[in-house]
Amino acid sequence: MTNKTSSLKPLVLLLVLTVSFTAWGSLRIWGDVSSMPADTRVEELAEGQWVWIPDAAPQGPIMVVVSLSEQRAHVYRNGVEIGYSDVSSGKKGHETPIGVFTTLQKDRDHHSSIYNNASMPYTQRLTWGGVALHAGGLPGYPSSHGCVHLPTKFAEALFEASPLGMTVIVSREGESPAQTVHPLEVSPSAGALAESDEQEGSATLEYELSPWMSQQGPLSIVLSTSDEYLVVMRNGIEIGKAKVRIKNGEPLKGTHVYVAHKPVAGEETPEGSPHARWMAVAVTGHEEEAGQVLSPTQLSRIEMPGRFRREIQGMIEAGTTLVVTESAITPHSTGMELAVVSDRSPEET
Repeated sequence: MTNKTSSLKPLVLLLVLTVSFTAWGSLRIWGDVSSMPADTRVEELAEGQWVWIPDAAPQGPIMVVVSLSEQRAHVYRNGVEIGYSDVSSGKKGHETPIGVFTTLQKDRDHHSSIYNNASMPYTQRLTWGGVALHAGGLPGYPSSHGCVHLPTKFAEALFEASPLGMTVIVSREGESPAQTVHPLEVSPSAGALAESDEQEGSATLEYELSPWMSQQGPLSIVLSTSDEYLVVMRNGIEIGKAKVRIKNGEPLKGTHVYVAHKPVAGEETPEGSPHARWMAVAVTGHEEEAGQVLSPTQLSRIEMPGRFRREIQGMIEAGTTLVVTESAITPHSTGMELAVVSDRSPEET
């Protein structure tokens, strides 16, 4: 009996160690392990939830905006929001500083030299004084010692996508840095949009086009079906926008992402567009659309100023992204808000 008990001790010890390691390991995973559907509104996010739709803008500069009042982080690439998440910022006495930062260091498996070797996975350092973005606890309120805690899988996705030197803006309602406004919306121009010199339909549609503002880099087009508004971004800078009209039938619901491909030989394409084969990519909540081609008939339902259409068609090339969403992209709208970065400073809007 004694021998049998003795022989069981190593097995019991191994079991205890395995359970302990598993329990410890589970502490490294904060928040949900997968993205919420792409149509989830940011205000609907619960503790630890997040949305990640990188195909909405596969290329371009990345910027993160952390809103302390919302306890949310918003990620933009090429001016288009590709992700947002629940966060937990610094608690009273350890408040997260407000300002515009660039990431100084990236460390996938960082441990704190200040707080008992605490694990800080996917660290992106904002200051040398101990403030960083990293995976951490998300109780639904500010709880950190100054860092911005993110859901683990969201922090991992952001870590992999973002370059060293990425811009991170930390703001609070009413106390935003002068360099930004949050939420970042498509801002009205100084003065009205220019009127079209050519009409499509019975009424003149307004537009603004400034391709010289950014002549190279990835192109992203965002169409809001609720606002009937289209915005064009190149390399993260707004170069055009127009009022549009959607004709004949109901517009698409939710958020959908398409990428321009070279047309297949003999395939019908809209006149004047050399790369207008828009193929859907899988976004969370609309995975079944992957590979579907947006028909020229659907595109022809979008009525816009003639010159604006021709100019934009001439810019489209393979890899251009088109985001069609029922979310709003203009201020004072009644639709769901989708933030799009504008290159204009607050003083110009």
